[in-house]
Amino acid sequence: MAIRLSGSTTLKLALLYLLLFTGSVLVLSGFLYWATAGYMERQTRATIETEIQGLSERYEQTGLAGLSFTINQRLKRNPTSASIYLLTDPSGNRILGNLDRWPKINPDAQGWVELWLSSDKVLDDKAHPARAQLFTLRGGFRLLVGRDMEYLRSIELLILEALGWGILLTTLLGLAGGLWMGRRFLRRVEQLDHTAQEIMAGDMNRRMPLRGSDDELDSLARTLNRMLDRINELMIGVKQVSDNIAHDMRTPLSRLRQTLESAQDNRLSQPEQQLRVEQAVQEADHLLSTFNALLRIGNIEARHQRQAFEQLSLNQLLDDVVELYEPIAEDRQQLIEFEQVSVPAIQGDRNMLFQVLANLLDNALKYSPEQGLIQVTMTQPVADRIEISIRDSGPGIPAELQDKVFQRFYRMEKSRTTPGNGLGLSLVRAVCDLHNIKIQLQNTAPGMEIKLLIAA
Repeated sequence: MAIRLSGSTTLKLALLYLLLFTGSVLVLSGFLYWATAGYMERQTRATIETEIQGLSERYEQTGLAGLSFTINQRLKRNPTSASIYLLTDPSGNRILGNLDRWPKINPDAQGWVELWLSSDKVLDDKAHPARAQLFTLRGGFRLLVGRDMEYLRSIELLILEALGWGILLTTLLGLAGGLWMGRRFLRRVEQLDHTAQEIMAGDMNRRMPLRGSDDELDSLARTLNRMLDRINELMIGVKQVSDNIAHDMRTPLSRLRQTLESAQDNRLSQPEQQLRVEQAVQEADHLLSTFNALLRIGNIEARHQRQAFEQLSLNQLLDDVVELYEPIAEDRQQLIEFEQVSVPAIQGDRNMLFQVLANLLDNALKYSPEQGLIQVTMTQPVADRIEISIRDSGPGIPAELQDKVFQRFYRMEKSRTTPGNGLGLSLVRAVCDLHNIKIQLQNTAPGMEIKLLIAA
């Protein structure tokens, strides 16, 4: 997959990065302008307002003579300053100040006017912008106080130029940074895509590359690798199940065919033919039982069986299972030791949990010798879990095979001559997963102990 710019994720990420970056700089630049040039403008306004207030108070205290003296003194002290003064009589005739005439400009609601100072009033012989406020004194006299704004406008222009260059440079850097980040991100995506293509082509041992940065893409790659590991396990399991189904079904299907062929023999008597048909029905029932067990396990694993959940008593459930198997144990001269304490009720499917306990107890009886001991106990919740233990006195299960016994059709006896289809513990695992029950296996030498840890 070649990295393209036009319409690619790289360009989109770059533009998004540029938009966010430039937007942030614009906001920052606006704040800087407000905090510098805007501050100077506000200070100028405040200074003019303060001067007008002071001169107005001076007029109220000393009259026109005192006000004129104050303005003249300020102009004589600093004739080249940026201050602007003009005092006129009620008819608009100039009394004093450094302006020739009253400006013919309508002020705003606060009395402010924008005007231009002619070149003969400033030092550099060119017109300057100025800002002034108009004020009417008692008696009809009018006062104008202002400031030459040329210096402030120069500073504002300098700030705007600096901000403009800064925004331009930021835009270029943002675009370059966005393209770099986008291409870097897309290279990672390209690696993942290339690996996925190899896996799709059949290389199931390939895994997504990790960079060790623990970023989001590394997290995604780890998740995909775990998914691929799980898929690989399931594929191996499917293959094993297929092999086991072929192995387990071949013998009963062969017997069924032979039985049906023999039933067609005209030399057999009617009772003998009827016996052959009954044997064929038994073989068919065995096959149907196996396929029904597979379907039941599949449905349970798909979590489609929670509709029958109800509040149930584990004490009563365990009583019923033990009571069912006590006669079978007596026939085999085996002893079931049963001990339990009262535990809280739980939510679950009674029929499924009964099947789980029945399968485990049936296995314990099957693999324990004659006159063997089977111990069934249920204890108080520990760490919010009720513990049910079934312990037999059989040969146990090697530690390396304890995970495999829950696989479909798995049997430790490779000859497969003993009754069963290898689905009992698979059903146990499926039901326990549905009920969030933990299963623990432990060799007790002799025997095997299976514990079910049930959330209380």
